[in-house]
Amino acid sequence: MAKAADKAPATGHRARFRLALFDYGFRPFFLLAPLYAALVLVLWLAFLHGALPENGAWPALRWHAHELLFGFTSAAIAGFLLTAVPNWTGRRGYRGAPLVLLAALWVAGRLAVNPALAAPAWLAALLDLAFFPALIAVILPSLVQSKNRRNFVFIGVLMVFTGASLLHHLDAAGLARETWAIGTRLCLDMLLMMVAVVGGRIIPSFTANALKRQGGAAAVAAWPALDRLALASLAAVVAVDLVLPDTPWAGAAALAAALLHALRLARWQGLKTGREPILWILHLAYAWIPIGLALKAAWLIAGSSWAVNWMHALTLGGIATMILAVMSRVALGHTGRALVAPRPIVGAYVALQAAAMLRVFGPAVLPGLALELISAAGILWILAFGAFAAVYAPILTRARPDGRPG
Repeated sequence: MAKAADKAPATGHRARFRLALFDYGFRPFFLLAPLYAALVLVLWLAFLHGALPENGAWPALRWHAHELLFGFTSAAIAGFLLTAVPNWTGRRGYRGAPLVLLAALWVAGRLAVNPALAAPAWLAALLDLAFFPALIAVILPSLVQSKNRRNFVFIGVLMVFTGASLLHHLDAAGLARETWAIGTRLCLDMLLMMVAVVGGRIIPSFTANALKRQGGAAAVAAWPALDRLALASLAAVVAVDLVLPDTPWAGAAALAAALLHALRLARWQGLKTGREPILWILHLAYAWIPIGLALKAAWLIAGSSWAVNWMHALTLGGIATMILAVMSRVALGHTGRALVAPRPIVGAYVALQAAAMLRVFGPAVLPGLALELISAAGILWILAFGAFAAVYAPILTRARPDGRPG
């Protein structure tokens, strides 16, 4: 008995330090996403400064846009859905072989579109475009069996993402002209829709819970009519951007959406979350949506030069910040840890906001220093996602400290 008792702690110790990278859906993709986010910017800065040549069918700018919108975000979306679907449906979480195969397919897609490798256009398209259908094949059975139609919207979003990426590949293969710009706008708008849907579910709930813990009233009153109207306004942005892109009409749709989402955000009591960085970063990420949409309106309606970089307000400020915020919270919660952002991650939050401010407003205010400011923003981005990868790699690759599955 004494010998068995002596061996038990060692077994538990070994269990804590075993590789758990494929034990739950968020684990591999929440590690791949920040690593790739940092790598894309390293290569992009090398292109900008002439340290790397542009080869193949993917010019640097087109590759940069595709890989941040479809590569980086696809890993984050996969990690989120592979974690959320089991929660929504009450079914067992995904682990093992499905995650290994999905991660391998994602990596293959990233390699195939890399300009330095110059893969044949058909092979790049096949590997890259297969990822979202494969993800759908993994999560759809659980959604169907749960009979919760509310979450089927995400299947439609993944299908639209696949079509938007196809427009990039048609351009790269020489089968169409400038369709990559259409695909970029479509992907951006759908990502905004996804941020608005997910943000509307989690931010008010997390905020209300935090206010209760602080001893205050949970003053986050629901207003379903406003939520529906705000989401409808983004649907209008998608439609107008497809039919009348880069016109004052698109600016008007963006302005209406900006006002509605600013009102929606104001009701979530974000000013009361200052003591919890892991919470206020969610509010700050969502704030970039009305900011970016308002800048888009100013650019398309009035031609305001200071608003020309509105797209980076939505991508770098809104989408990337929301991804960083959600990944940092989900990884802690689903590994049995306290929902408190480590200090380096708070630094990453700040660095990413500084990167957004520099990238959005710097080149417009100081055009003579545009390259230097863009480079500084890129370095801050690399530091932010590099810090996340460094801090969270042990969390994502090791078993839960409490010994529970997940």
